[in-house]
Amino acid sequence: MKALSALALALLFARSALAATGSLAARDPPDYDDDDDDDDSGSSSSTSTTTTSQSSTVVVGDSKCVTNMCIDAVVNGSTVQYTLTSQRSSVGWIAMGFGTSMTRTPMVIMWPNSDGSITLSQRQASGEVEPQVVSSPPRVATLQQSLSVTSGSNPKFVYTVPANSDTRQSIIYAFGTTNPSSSAVDARLLQHVSYGTTTLDLTKTTGGTTTSSTPTSGSSASELTSNQRTLFAHAIIATLGFLLFLPIGALLPRYLRTFVAGPTWFKSHWIIQFLFGGITIIIGVALGIAGVSNRGALHVNTTHKRLGVVLFALYFLQVGVGAFIHWVKPRQPRARPPQNYFHAILGIVIIALAFYQVRTGFRSEWSRATGRDDVPNGINIVWYIWVVALPLAYGAGMAFLPKQYAQERKLRESGQ
Repeated sequence: MKALSALALALLFARSALAATGSLAARDPPDYDDDDDDDDSGSSSSTSTTTTSQSSTVVVGDSKCVTNMCIDAVVNGSTVQYTLTSQRSSVGWIAMGFGTSMTRTPMVIMWPNSDGSITLSQRQASGEVEPQVVSSPPRVATLQQSLSVTSGSNPKFVYTVPANSDTRQSIIYAFGTTNPSSSAVDARLLQHVSYGTTTLDLTKTTGGTTTSSTPTSGSSASELTSNQRTLFAHAIIATLGFLLFLPIGALLPRYLRTFVAGPTWFKSHWIIQFLFGGITIIIGVALGIAGVSNRGALHVNTTHKRLGVVLFALYFLQVGVGAFIHWVKPRQPRARPPQNYFHAILGIVIIALAFYQVRTGFRSEWSRATGRDDVPNGINIVWYIWVVALPLAYGAGMAFLPKQYAQERKLRESGQ
């Protein structure tokens, strides 16, 4: 009955975390970089007014501003003109693609060269790999060098492609700060710092010109996509398991076994750490695996993911050691057996690693996996408070260790 209650509570956590993050939306595209140093901190898009000049001319197209860039599309008869405007003064490379994920999506990638020219490279990727040049793309893009600007506070890159029947377009985008240092269309691309998905409605009509488009004040943050909600729930539930239930399950026995007689300390220990902690940890890890799988990304390519696997294994090792200590008693318990010390030390190691794991999650993995902005600084403040308060509370409990040992010695001498 206790196990069912714990499971219901954990499922309620998952449902509440998912419900609190907004409506469902499209999946995130996978990132092809598997380097731990990549900082994929893009943002999902939202519509923003971007025209800076007015005209009586009716313009058909759409524009969206996302992290580090704005995308403008204008229909000009049989062609569509796309303008990618940087929100940074320095551009390594800037890109967009026609699809919902990297796999087999036609991409247009542009970057400035040292001589003032611009390279336009059309590429596709077979999966979660660096896109390769396509010699015969489905639609040939033509660079508009005269309309492009590579200097100033908002460099912009303009190209045209033949129009097709796709008037509501699914778009992926990416922005890199490292210039390829080569004008070759097959130059190596390194480190995108933002990426994501958006849509463009090419049936919209507005007044304006077709050659001037720069972003106004920043676009508003969009709702979380369905997969981002999964990752959000993973973060909340896994944190509850590793940094709430496990520490509380260790702290309570530290005090109870000294001041409360009987097995109360042990019952609270295994109920909190095995039932509540174990169920939330399993659900949290499962949500993390699902979030990575939905993106089509690699599972163990970053520090956060690799450490997650290690922590998951260490938790079950710790449970096994605890069960062994409880069920396999020494025949003549004259002193505390070594497995008891190992169990205590391993528990401290797991919680310490969990603190580091959670920090890598909200400091780097969230933006890398979702393409959204960094988490609010309040989360960082809460982390600092807990990382100081928990050792202090445990250290205070250790002050009662001599009293606990004295009580245990009396029990052994009395034969209980």
